[in-house]
Amino acid sequence: MNSTPGPDRAGPDHDGHEHIHRFLLLGKKKLFFYHLALYNPQSGHNYQAVFTFTIKDNGELREMYLKDLAQHENERVFYSLRCPHHFELPELQRGKEFSVHLERVVVKPDGSRDFQQMTTTEVPVECKREDVLSFRKLGQLPYPEYLTYLIFGEGDEIHLAHQLAERPNWDEALTISAAAPIDPATLKKVPTLVIDSIQDAHDKLIESPLKKGQQYQGRIDGTGATIDFTVGRQGWWNHTSLNS
Repeated sequence: MNSTPGPDRAGPDHDGHEHIHRFLLLGKKKLFFYHLALYNPQSGHNYQAVFTFTIKDNGELREMYLKDLAQHENERVFYSLRCPHHFELPELQRGKEFSVHLERVVVKPDGSRDFQQMTTTEVPVECKREDVLSFRKLGQLPYPEYLTYLIFGEGDEIHLAHQLAERPNWDEALTISAAAPIDPATLKKVPTLVIDSIQDAHDKLIESPLKKGQQYQGRIDGTGATIDFTVGRQGWWNHTSLNS
């Protein structure tokens, strides 16, 4: 395994008009990929999106990710796929193949992030139309009244991503344990989970309103099935460059 220090920056790369995308890895049994967004429409990253990709190798990237995750399970370490080549994110909705590097994202004590490249060669990835589970363009969307997340996953691995509205805001992804199984058809739709015991901040936060190990209750789309859950590992956090 090679570890080459990457740029110490808090969001996806943006160099001139080149749109170089990063996708957060979530899960162990089944991998889900969450696009790391920025609100700036000139960045090319002003989209909140959830995907399932096919990594076209012999399982080496997944094995590298899972082995490293096991070593850093209790640390503030995230993982992302970085595509070093320019493309516009909406292209994925039509189906696309691209290549990536696996990165370890280490959060420093001051909150800044160090993106460390783990792979030595680019790995091909395929996104089919059906791999696009959720895709929305950001910009002047209304803040929700209550704390609201997108919910997705499979089986007992359930993930939440804070629903982005407009600046100022925060981006977060975490894994939860649900008290009861969640309908797979519901999860595939990537609905919202509304936690009506907590008002939405309508602002950026510097730490998650959901505390690891604590129990909460939310409702699918605010009025649907009730989900009781316990907060697990945080997989991403950004309240800085998101708002730039």
